[in-house]
This record gives sequence, C-alpha cells and structure tokens, in this order.
Amino acid sequence: MRTPFFFSSLILLLALISSTHAKNHNNAPKKDLVRTSCAHASYPAICLRTLSSYSGVAITLRDLAKAGVKVTLSRSKAASNFLAQLKSQSKREQGAVRDCLELMGNSLDELSETLSELQQLRSGDFRWHMSNVETWVSAALTNENTCLDGFKEVGGYIKKSDVKRKISNVARVTSNALYLIHLLDQSHGKTTDISTRHD
Repeated sequence: MRTPFFFSSLILLLALISSTHAKNHNNAPKKDLVRTSCAHASYPAICLRTLSSYSGVAITLRDLAKAGVKVTLSRSKAASNFLAQLKSQSKREQGAVRDCLELMGNSLDELSETLSELQQLRSGDFRWHMSNVETWVSAALTNENTCLDGFKEVGGYIKKSDVKRKISNVARVTSNALYLIHLLDQSHGKTTDISTRHD
C-alpha cells in the first residue's frame, strides 16, 4: 500500500529538483555576465551593485552596455534635478550652478543619443555606431568632471560636499558604462549574438 505513495512522492521530489536546477541554470549566464564584466570596470563594486539589481538585466554584452547607459541616464537626471533646486547667493555660486546645469544637460543629450545608437547596432556598420557611442560617453564624462572642477573655488552657501558626491556618483557610473562599451567593442567578431541580435 505504501509503494504507490512512495513513488508518487519520489516523482514529485525529482520534478521539484529538476525545476529548481533549470531555473538556476537559466539565471546563471545572466549573473555570470554581470559579475565577469564588472570585475575589471573602473568601479567594480558600483558596477555590480547597480547592474545586478537592474530590472531586465542583460543576457548579452550589448544589453549590458545599454543597461549601464540607462543607469547613467537615471543618475544624471537626478543630479540635474538636485542642481536645479540649489539655492545660491553669490555670483560665483550662481555661475558654477548654471555652468554645471548646462554641462549636465549636454551629458543627458549625449547619453540619450548613446542609448539610441546602441539599439541600432548592426554588424555592417558596427564600428561607425561604436565610434559615435564612445565619443558621446567620453564627452559626457568630460562634462561631469568639468562640472566638478567648476565648484572647486566655490564656497559659502552651497555645500560643495553635496555637489561633489552627486556629480562624482554620476561620473563613476558613466566611467563604468564607458568600460562596458569598450568591452562590447573589443568583443565584436568574437561572438555572434552581439552584432546580429535585434530588439
């Protein structure tokens, strides 16, 4: 009488184990790609933290690069909103905030163009698209560093530490995004899913 019950239980247990193994196997490449790609990024811990929790994180290097740019765009918008709400008093402070807002606005445009370009990657004109992408993200990083430089001589009402923390955070994720883009560029031709996959 116990035999049918035993075999039914055994089959159910094996089914559960098989299902769990399949789920872990399907998730493993995704996690491994993020981990291995972030290992040598400019800021590995930030790279891993921001991309591991990113919704719909990549299964290809191109998707991972796009995710990095999306994170950068989000942080850039938050920093721009922070700058726009700063209450400055001296002309030097006002000038630094105004210049930084303009630079961050340029960065947002460049990052948006980058994301659009990454979505259009094709094997035939891959190098042309990647050249644009690398130029724009490098320019965005330069803008952010220039913004930080503009606040070095500013004192008074504005807390430089707050500005530095916000913009430095943007610069770090931008640097990571640029690294992931370089990684994508270097891997072209070595794998097939990078240049031939379409969204």
